[in-house]
Amino acid sequence: MASSSQSLSVGLFSEILALEQILRSRLSKVLPKGMELSHFIVLNHLAHVGTERSPAQLAGAFNLTRGAMTNTLSKLEAAGYIHVRPDWDDARRKQVVISPSGRAARDAAFQQIAPFVEAVTESIGDTSMKAALPILRDMRISMVALD
Repeated sequence: MASSSQSLSVGLFSEILALEQILRSRLSKVLPKGMELSHFIVLNHLAHVGTERSPAQLAGAFNLTRGAMTNTLSKLEAAGYIHVRPDWDDARRKQVVISPSGRAARDAAFQQIAPFVEAVTESIGDTSMKAALPILRDMRISMVALD
């Protein structure tokens, strides 16, 4: 890797890591009592996709082991944030969907962070945000493909 290319890569990944740390810190402060950031991330994913997912699909989406995802899902189910049912096609499998209370908890957390997100978006501008999104998405997809 050329020196300028390496410097660019290091700078980009350093910025992404710094952004991730700031987002984690801000989100952790506004989550409902007892909800961990990993729980919020799963709820946000389920709310975004809008359909049931298997624990294996969720583990794959977050590059986690099935055991780690099962642990998170057990806590979310105990809190009433998700519903877990048997898969009608294969009783050995399960299907997971966000519950109304899970959606409400996720929405409440988003309401708390919305002013921060809106201020950042306003500062940077919609055009820059729209330009960055496909690049970040492509980076994510490339990293998953390298696993």
